[in-house]
Amino acid sequence: MRVPSRSPGHQPGPAVASAAPARRLPPATGARTRPGQQPDLAAYRAAVAELLVEVGALADAPSTTARQVLLDQRLREPAIAAVLDATPQGFVGARETLLLEMARYQPNTRSSAHDLTALVRIYLLSRIDVLWWRDSGTFLTDGQVDTSTDLVDLEWLRRRGLLAFRYQEQPGTVLGRGLRAVQRRLRPDATPRTAGLRFRRARREVIALLNDVGREFAAAARPGTPALWVTSLARSAEHQYRLRRLGYAAMVPSGHCLGWAADVELEWYERFGARDLLAELLLARQEAGEINVVDEGQAWHLCLAPAARRRFRRAYEAEMGI
Repeated sequence: MRVPSRSPGHQPGPAVASAAPARRLPPATGARTRPGQQPDLAAYRAAVAELLVEVGALADAPSTTARQVLLDQRLREPAIAAVLDATPQGFVGARETLLLEMARYQPNTRSSAHDLTALVRIYLLSRIDVLWWRDSGTFLTDGQVDTSTDLVDLEWLRRRGLLAFRYQEQPGTVLGRGLRAVQRRLRPDATPRTAGLRFRRARREVIALLNDVGREFAAAARPGTPALWVTSLARSAEHQYRLRRLGYAAMVPSGHCLGWAADVELEWYERFGARDLLAELLLARQEAGEINVVDEGQAWHLCLAPAARRRFRRAYEAEMGI
């Protein structure tokens, strides 16, 4: 079932910068939004894109001081400060968290943040998720994810042919990991090179979103292109910190821990000539105000917009015959 037409896009917003030190002063007066007014996300994304160009030019180690001065100035621009100020951490908390993430950053092969510019991009764009869902409860422990009635087990749906996307579970034993390694050696490109889902559970609305994206992708891609591949769904804060200890760029707080985010494979579809197609489909949905998208390299992070929640809940119930 095709989901009805998407919600309208973005709203206008301010774009005047202030160079006052963020450590001593609150966000600039023009940065704050009036009660009930949503920050201009299109302006925010554009301002972040400009910031990333400048961060990239100062990515070397000797530029640490200059990079911090740049962030002190640019994060206070109204388009950026309005979003950070509206997150649960507030402007100061979000700014300090980003600076701490950058100070601790160590590149490694596991992390989607392959350099400092990618780290800043992932952090700042993922703040839209926590702005949107700041009133949602966080899944703090693995047990909460496993037992929450707000989440549905994907395997139950997969066995009944109710999913338009694929996934792979993370092996839970040494034997399972060994078998997975053998399969990858024998057929290295048969599946994306990801660890797999630690939790195969998701909100009903997110399942409907992924089903809709999966059907759209299947209809537009060449024959023989594999189905949409999902690499991550709901996660606990406990697991998020576990990933951080392993070197992954797992941001805190996270839309995954609120249950409204998912990651989908992009890089693997290059061999089928479908990567750019999938990217365009996702960005079109972002432009329509349906999702937030964060380019994390191999996989892209998606978060359902609150404005689309009711529509996808109805779609899920229609698809499941509820």
